[in-house]
Amino acid sequence: MNQPRPLRVLVAPDSFKGSLSATEAAAAMARGVRAVFPSAEVVEVPIADGGEGTAAALVRATGGQLREQTVAGPLGDPVRAAWGLLGDGRTAVIEMASGSGLLLVPAERRDPSKASSQGTGELIRAALDAGVRRLVVAIGGSATNDGGSGALQALGARFLDDAGQSLPSGGAALARLARVDLATLDARLAECELSVACDVDNPLTGPRGASAVFGPQKGATPAMVALLDAALERFAAIAHQATGRDVAGTPGAGAAGGMGAGLLFFTPAKLLRGVELVLHVVRFADQLQGADLVITGEGRTDGQTSMGKAPVGVAAAARRAGVPVVCLSGGLGPGAEAVLAHGIDALASASPGPMALEEAIERASELVELAAVRVCRLLRLGHALRG
Repeated sequence: MNQPRPLRVLVAPDSFKGSLSATEAAAAMARGVRAVFPSAEVVEVPIADGGEGTAAALVRATGGQLREQTVAGPLGDPVRAAWGLLGDGRTAVIEMASGSGLLLVPAERRDPSKASSQGTGELIRAALDAGVRRLVVAIGGSATNDGGSGALQALGARFLDDAGQSLPSGGAALARLARVDLATLDARLAECELSVACDVDNPLTGPRGASAVFGPQKGATPAMVALLDAALERFAAIAHQATGRDVAGTPGAGAAGGMGAGLLFFTPAKLLRGVELVLHVVRFADQLQGADLVITGEGRTDGQTSMGKAPVGVAAAARRAGVPVVCLSGGLGPGAEAVLAHGIDALASASPGPMALEEAIERASELVELAAVRVCRLLRLGHALRG
């Protein structure tokens, strides 16, 4: 008599920002699955969508390596950041969250009018210095609203005011932009295949633009949002004059405080959905073969998740393969139910009840594991009821 094959479960979460990396979240979920289904084949596939953890996910999947260096953080303080060299030895992954990320700045110091993307430019330059000419720039999780001007300055571009003086760092200074000097922009960029991985489709300016939608998350007041939006409009107009390109309305131009637009204006960049790029590199479609269940998740699932965040990307791939998906996240916010129309079959929260944020962060691994146990017990019960 043939024995039934073991249950095959893929755990494919994004990072739980501020508490667990994608790798740590996947390990916690896997422990929970095995606690209920000891004989299950559990495959851990940490993923990302262009934000925090993208470099680590791609390096892990390809057998590459992370390279660390000190760069200028969002407010100019030195930070240790990493870029990834993939297993092919020819592709670099630059993660904006590592060099210019929001989590690098304490909440009380966050100020997108002053924050600079310079550190990201320094990471790109390091990859170029290493001889790499195929670049993936993952631009989620930024602290900035400077149109990528800080990164481009680190790569040799000059952003000048009416007096011909270089502008100071930050998004607010772009309101005084009069001219862009590209004479000293690193010529190696023109030789590159440059893919920009992002997880949103916002234009550069306006009600859905970088400043209005993401500025408040980075510390912008309503008055600052208006100032920053006008500054990015100025940036777009001057960049158009300098390059002949008109990209401000391109979906994704507003990603990372306008970094999407900056790279489109001044480099040979192409914008790609971050999660789709990651799923391709980690060969997720192959991993789905024979799977019975996928468990994905992120720090917080809400209305923005359905706009292309990692769990929805995972669910789309799983749906094509006919595999059901549970999204187990740190918390569920307003609009989370919208993901149910995008291939996710059920939602679960790691939080068992009201809890202080500090405790939730400290116990994140334990809470995710216990939540996976609860999900799997319900699945086991459902299977028993079906007979």
